[in-house]
Amino acid sequence: MLRMESVGSHGEMRPFNNLLRVLNERDYGLIAAELFAADHTAGEVLYNPGDNVDVVHFPCGTSMMSFVVGGEDGREVETVLIGREGAVGGIVSQGHLPAYTRVMVKFGGGFVCLRMEDLEAAKEKSPALRAIFARYADCLLAQIFQSTACNAIHPIEQRVAKWMVAAAERTGGEVVPFTHEAIAAMLGAGRSHTTRVLQDFKARGLVETRRGSVLIHDLDGLRRMSCPCNELVKSHFEDVLRGVYPRA
Repeated sequence: MLRMESVGSHGEMRPFNNLLRVLNERDYGLIAAELFAADHTAGEVLYNPGDNVDVVHFPCGTSMMSFVVGGEDGREVETVLIGREGAVGGIVSQGHLPAYTRVMVKFGGGFVCLRMEDLEAAKEKSPALRAIFARYADCLLAQIFQSTACNAIHPIEQRVAKWMVAAAERTGGEVVPFTHEAIAAMLGAGRSHTTRVLQDFKARGLVETRRGSVLIHDLDGLRRMSCPCNELVKSHFEDVLRGVYPRA
């Protein structure tokens, strides 16, 4: 079921997506009638490389998506997580837009969707609306830049902690939907490496592994273990789109 929250002094009900919640009343009104709800399950593919991106997907509540890039050896690496702070789809581009990566649902739940043609029509009517989505695209690009640097310079322990903290902040809960295989895919590493890291985290009392998920016991401890990448991305969000990045 899609979660709705009141916004503003008039108590207007909107989907629990931070990007939609920061729109002013007029700009939200330009797209409100065209939004439609959808439920997606974990592992569902929304776009494959080359697919035409004709719908924008806004994760709501605890729902999350990820961009997955395939390699020549058949392995896939996840680049960024997208939660209620944003959206996936043709945020700034117009017309035909083929997907470059695979877009997968990381944590299932409620989504709000908007056809690209309806978003483009609304942006034509409102420069402010167009600017919001352009600024979000800038924040998303910052995430990708930071993820690229992180994979090159930070050890695996810091990167595992970073992903867990990022997921916990987006879901707002103690349980994050990570399997050993999923963590390995995020890092582009072998399962044995991630198993070793998770065993170390368990020994430190930071997490507890469950079937298909990880229970976080000490989020602050994971933050201390993590590289600074999440905080750098948060800082950029605050400079460009204040109040949009999820807090735990």
